[in-house]
Amino acid sequence: MKWNTIRTKLIVFILLPTLICIMATMFISYHYSTQSLRTRAVDENTNLLFQGNRNIESLIQEINRLSLIVYSDSDFYRLLEAGYEDMAANTRIYSSLNYISSSMPDISQVYLYGVKDRKATLLTQNTPKRWQGIPPYADSEITSSSPVFIQSTHISHSYGLTSPIPQLIPEPVFTLHRRIERIPTTTPLGFLSIDVKLTALTDIVSQLYDQKQENIWLLDGDGRIVYGSNSEEYGKRLHASWYNKQIATNQSSQGYFEEEDAVFIYQRIETQGLNWTLVKQIPTSYLFREANEAAAINIFLLVLLLITIATLTTLISFRITAPIKQLTRYMNQVQTGNLDVEIQPMGKDEIGVVTERFRSMMDTINNLILREYKLELSNKTNELRALQAQINPHFLNNTLQIIGTLALELKVPQIYSLLSALAKMMRYSMYNEEKIVTVKDELDHVKAYIELQKERFENKFSFRYDMEESLLETFMPKMILQPIVENYFKHGFNLSRSDGFIEITAARVDDNRMEICIQNNGNAIPSAKLDLLKQKLQHPTRTDIDLLRNTEQTKEATGSGIGLPNVLARLKFVCGDSATLTVDNLRAGGVVVKLEIEIIAEREKI
Repeated sequence: MKWNTIRTKLIVFILLPTLICIMATMFISYHYSTQSLRTRAVDENTNLLFQGNRNIESLIQEINRLSLIVYSDSDFYRLLEAGYEDMAANTRIYSSLNYISSSMPDISQVYLYGVKDRKATLLTQNTPKRWQGIPPYADSEITSSSPVFIQSTHISHSYGLTSPIPQLIPEPVFTLHRRIERIPTTTPLGFLSIDVKLTALTDIVSQLYDQKQENIWLLDGDGRIVYGSNSEEYGKRLHASWYNKQIATNQSSQGYFEEEDAVFIYQRIETQGLNWTLVKQIPTSYLFREANEAAAINIFLLVLLLITIATLTTLISFRITAPIKQLTRYMNQVQTGNLDVEIQPMGKDEIGVVTERFRSMMDTINNLILREYKLELSNKTNELRALQAQINPHFLNNTLQIIGTLALELKVPQIYSLLSALAKMMRYSMYNEEKIVTVKDELDHVKAYIELQKERFENKFSFRYDMEESLLETFMPKMILQPIVENYFKHGFNLSRSDGFIEITAARVDDNRMEICIQNNGNAIPSAKLDLLKQKLQHPTRTDIDLLRNTEQTKEATGSGIGLPNVLARLKFVCGDSATLTVDNLRAGGVVVKLEIEIIAEREKI
């Protein structure tokens, strides 16, 4: 489609605003939906993590409460303070530790170290083990001001006790360490450590996230992973830029941020001996899945809507513009001279009214002017035919032969040669029905013309040609070369020079095309005229070619005085639109004309 047509503008100006409005609506709707989903997700998950925070705090407080039994059990506290040696004292210590271990199903083992008698007791699966005369385990020996410390997730161990413990099965646990103090001082009487299985956290944390789509981490104050979606990362530091930038340096108890195509929501868990952070990661693709599904549906509906609108718009535009194009075709036929064109009615709208007025105008022209014009033209044609009949070309040809014979009898061979050349040209021109000739025939016609011009200009120029033998029997349009050569004598020949020349060469450009070059050393074409001529040759009018389809025009075109644009039009008419004709001035002086056409070996293929 061309931009300047009503049809194109109608389609564009209907589709474009529709598309812009629909796309803007979809963008605003999608943006609002994502914002709403983000806000709702943040609120819901903030509340969810806060509830998780409360549950984890309750768990830690329960473990902490169990560790305080050492203070509420007076016998246990007294034995730890005074030291214990007999079997009854050991049994009492074992009973208290067993109570702590059995109070929660997720407690893995309990470790106790007495400072007074340097005794270490480890209770694993209700089986006690005892060592004496060893230092306390380093992680259990709390030296800070706080008597309680929560150790992050690690693999359970025997607290440095060397004897084998068959009941001990290494597994991930987190540990509460408590320093047992001599009240009211901070002097340590012993150290108590309670290992808790991660199943205690699993029951809480698993309810806080979608395990297939989301991630969650429970981190201690140093950024180590207490619990997470990947069990292989337990106890390791979390190396993530978003944690160091958004959480580690932020003192807020809760918050959220968006980074790395995900929304992160965090909740700090702070209690005695504990500084953990619960972090949940929600991928935006999962968070906005509903908005994306809605957007996909909207896009699908948009495509259907655009197809429907485009189809209806195209049909309407064709319905509106088809009569205009038909009216244009009527006008083009009138422009080419067909004044008898039959104009059909096109409805009762504005275009139909214009068409009806145009038909009425053409009827008026045909009735008032065309009839008289045709009558006068017919009279002129009859007069012309009468004049042509008086000077019959065959009669002239026969007469020239008689004069030539007389010239030979009078021993004037130069006159006979010139008459023979003229006769050749007349015979060549008389066969107008033959529009296609061989390159050799066209060259012979030029030779005859050159022979006459040599006599006219007293041999002040030379003529030469160079053509490949294989090209001489190929075909080309008739009367192409001679009009180009004639232009040299009309416009470029310099009478003051005696070294003029004109040259014709023909060679193959490739297997299917050939180039014919006609050049001379005459006067150059003025620049302005040359530019105008090149412009006409680059953009030949359609009328120039269409006129050649008329037989009478073709006959007139075979005469002398054919311009280069007309020659190019005849080439394109006979040989196709791939034929070219170029003209240019030579640097050394003169003009060169180049023809390029397809090589045709059979007349029927033209």
